[in-house]
Amino acid sequence: MADFMIRFLACNILLCGIIGIFLLIKRIFKNILSSRMQYNLWFLLLGLLAVPFLPFRFFKLSEMFIIVPNVKTEAAIGQTLQTNITDSQNRIKDFALSVNRETPSILGYLLLAIWLSGMIAMLILLIRSVLGLHGLKKSALPLQSQKVQRLYPCCLHDTGITKYIPVYSTAYLKSPVIVGFWKPCIYLPIHLISDDNETDIRYMLLHELQHYKHKDWIANALMNLAGIVYWFHPLVWYVLKEMRIDREIACDTSVLKLLKSEDYVSYGNTLINFAEKISSNLFPFASGISGSMKQMKRRILNIASYQRPTLQKKLKSITAFLLTSVLLLGLAPFVSTYAADENHYLWNSSSKNCSKIDLTNYFGDYEGSFVLYDLKKDTWKIHDLEHATLRVSPNSTYKIYNALFGLEKQIISPEDSLIPWNGNNYPFEAWNADQTLPTAMNASVNWYFQAIDEQLGVSFVQEYLQKMGYGNEDLSGDFSSYWMESSLKISPIEQVELLIQLQNQSLGFAPENVKAVKDAIHISSSSFGNLYGKTGTGRVNGQDLNGWFIGFVESTENTYFFATNIHAADYADGSTAAEITLSLLSDLSIWK
Repeated sequence: MADFMIRFLACNILLCGIIGIFLLIKRIFKNILSSRMQYNLWFLLLGLLAVPFLPFRFFKLSEMFIIVPNVKTEAAIGQTLQTNITDSQNRIKDFALSVNRETPSILGYLLLAIWLSGMIAMLILLIRSVLGLHGLKKSALPLQSQKVQRLYPCCLHDTGITKYIPVYSTAYLKSPVIVGFWKPCIYLPIHLISDDNETDIRYMLLHELQHYKHKDWIANALMNLAGIVYWFHPLVWYVLKEMRIDREIACDTSVLKLLKSEDYVSYGNTLINFAEKISSNLFPFASGISGSMKQMKRRILNIASYQRPTLQKKLKSITAFLLTSVLLLGLAPFVSTYAADENHYLWNSSSKNCSKIDLTNYFGDYEGSFVLYDLKKDTWKIHDLEHATLRVSPNSTYKIYNALFGLEKQIISPEDSLIPWNGNNYPFEAWNADQTLPTAMNASVNWYFQAIDEQLGVSFVQEYLQKMGYGNEDLSGDFSSYWMESSLKISPIEQVELLIQLQNQSLGFAPENVKAVKDAIHISSSSFGNLYGKTGTGRVNGQDLNGWFIGFVESTENTYFFATNIHAADYADGSTAAEITLSLLSDLSIWK
């Protein structure tokens, strides 16, 4: 949650720019958009305010066109997890050292505390207003005015409302309001009824009924929610104030559509007559005719310039609304907390022959994904696309490329890859000896690859990561452990893409060096071909949180590339990821 607050803060900074763009567009289209369309635009912005809290990465249009085939062989996948330990599994070793992870930044927790405190304060104010509204309802009396009782049915008829909405009078209001979600009621102040101006009362009733007709109670609820969540954001408060003004202007326009043109001035005079008598609405879930003097001025100017819209103007208004909607939809991913954390790979699945497969039964209680690429058919099969694009630490799977860097820099060579043991005592006996590339890869010997990094240097590694496009290319962590639950991250899909390029000799590495690494990660041979792979385990504070198994099955006829990644609070290691993968490959008749 603390990390979320940091990302939420970044989203709010971006939100300032988006609100500025929105207000500029709204001003440009001011004379094109109808009053109702101008008001409806605010709902799009309210939708953007919800994006940072969506529990998934905001969709891309490209992801809406993933092919999901209905194939019997794929439907059978995921029924039971194979538990037979094969010769391949016996040869897959997974050694990992635990790293200590510091608690999330104190800044994140401080921001969280301030944010929650502000929301609690806003909720208290909201509850006080609701209690005040409850008191108003208890003090109100059923309408006794014969004059209003005669007018009211005509107003219901004029607005096309068939449901009868009760009308009450009260001495505790200065302006009319309509209140209620499922059982709305109109409350009229006694002093306005006693003025005995039938025309003014008719206009007030028509205005309140327009609030009901357009379901403005929903807008009130959304605006109150936005005000609570974004209590700290001055631009959001400005947006909510402008939205309330546009709501009243839209209702004024709806009333004007029911009147004759000669009555427009009369309706405007009603607002002027009551401008000094009415005040801003103090109740959060109520809609009324009230407003500040500045708001009243805008509304009266709108009434004075009102003309019935022509068909051409309606079409222009709809077009401007749609254009603005498309723009805001395009900006939505920028205020997603998933976009802000940069931990998702933006993969264009629409350009791939890609299908989703459900392998939940294989993964059990683990979260994670499985990615499979068929080179011959050029097809992708993916379990859980969301996790397949999630970037996490590569851990020991990174050693494939670390070895290639060392070979390219001639720190080691295919013929001579020996690095003497540094003499330190490690918890795994296999580590406490001189190592060659095959033995170091087989036992996943950290110190061997750290020694290569020391000779490569940060700038060389950074250059190669950028050249390859390896994940987020982030080396900001400690240089001895940047690939172990630290700064460097990569997604399962990116792992497969890099393996494809490695196999196709398109990464720019010397063929003899690629062959040396392939030999080092070779696990087993069978009638199905050759199995190559590398495990990886993210062990933090003694718990295995992140398990990898990546590789490919190569035969004379085809090559299948795969990446499995699992997450859990513990026991999510490379060996388990390998066991899941081998069971899948067996059931898919790719490897046995």
